[in-house]
Amino acid sequence: MSKRAPQTARRADALSKARIVEAAIEILDARGEAALTFRALARHLATGSGAIYWHIADRNDLLAAATEDVLARALAKMAREEEPRAAIGAIALAVFDAIDAHPWAGAHLSREPWHSAVGEIFERIGGWLQPLGVPMDAQFDCASALTNYILGVAGQNAANARALPGGTDRKASLEAIAARWIQDDPESRPFLRRVAAQLSEHDDRQQFVAGVDFILAGACVKQSA
Repeated sequence: MSKRAPQTARRADALSKARIVEAAIEILDARGEAALTFRALARHLATGSGAIYWHIADRNDLLAAATEDVLARALAKMAREEEPRAAIGAIALAVFDAIDAHPWAGAHLSREPWHSAVGEIFERIGGWLQPLGVPMDAQFDCASALTNYILGVAGQNAANARALPGGTDRKASLEAIAARWIQDDPESRPFLRRVAAQLSEHDDRQQFVAGVDFILAGACVKQSA
């Protein structure tokens, strides 16, 4: 017993938490959340499950660490802006693109709204509201609206992309959805008829940016009111 314990400790120490998280991200990106098990991760790392448990408590802890890692890297790589609107837009796009590339991260955040990554996004956005001129008593609501919008739309966009089988014609699929919505109630959906073409042709990323701009415009209106 006294000889085997140090060997176990050395094996656990040799396998860092960073490497485990990196391997988890590789599995998640390649095969999705359902494929991430400790058994699969142990095979991927050519180690035993016990060495992984030395660093990671459970699967949810692993998903949380992987989500934090991809978002932290995305925020670290974003362009440094000095103008408040541009800075908030850069934060929003960094998160949008990270979740678009790693849809499982958006799904995890929808189940874990108090994840530390959410706090980081909230802090970064909130830090630019004072320079933007948003009144102090409106900053919490504005930061909340922006954070919820960013995470909600990014997560939904990633979910929509996963729902379409590979090789699907996106425009044709959206045209079919618009047609179905209109046919469901053709007499009382005049707005859907007017925007049906935009629904099938819009760019998700551009529409996302427009939403951020709308929220910021509202914040500035409140400032001048």
